[in-house]
Amino acid sequence: MAAQTEESDTAREQTKAEQDVDQVRQRAARDQQRLDSGAVTSPKDLENLQKEIVSLAKRQGDLEDVVLEVMERRETTQDRVAELTERVGAVQGRIDDATARRNAASEEIDAEAATVTKEREVIAGVVPADLLKLYDKLREQQGGIGAAKLYARTCQGCRQELAITELAEVRKAAPDTVVRCENCRRILVRTAESGL
Repeated sequence: MAAQTEESDTAREQTKAEQDVDQVRQRAARDQQRLDSGAVTSPKDLENLQKEIVSLAKRQGDLEDVVLEVMERRETTQDRVAELTERVGAVQGRIDDATARRNAASEEIDAEAATVTKEREVIAGVVPADLLKLYDKLREQQGGIGAAKLYARTCQGCRQELAITELAEVRKAAPDTVVRCENCRRILVRTAESGL
């Protein structure tokens, strides 16, 4: 934005400088035409007119130098604007790509969440109500994990190995009995890998 503003400012400055040169050039041309026409006959007026023409020529040269300097600055500014515009385009392209990937990932997550929610509803339909209530309560208390796998005598919820007495109680419990970890109080899910 700053580079575009600078380019716009130098464009206006160049236009003004060029207009100043045109005004001086037109005035010099008028004076030269008066001189050449012979309408001025007084020697003093002729001398003053010639001095003014010389002065205008010097002024025109100075103004043309200003125009050239402004043109150089404007060209540099235009190059900078072009470079920055290209960089902005590249960054915008990366933003668009990242946004598209984010949106696609979000859609995948939403679809997976919908599938998992449906699966949970099916499973929750066959789980006893009191067990489901206990699970939901534990899940809320334990940061979203209400049940944990018992793997190699270790609760995968708190990563603590069960004591020998706890293991003995879990071994004795019937397969349909709800057993809980003494450390984190989560429901323990027993598998063939539990190490019982």
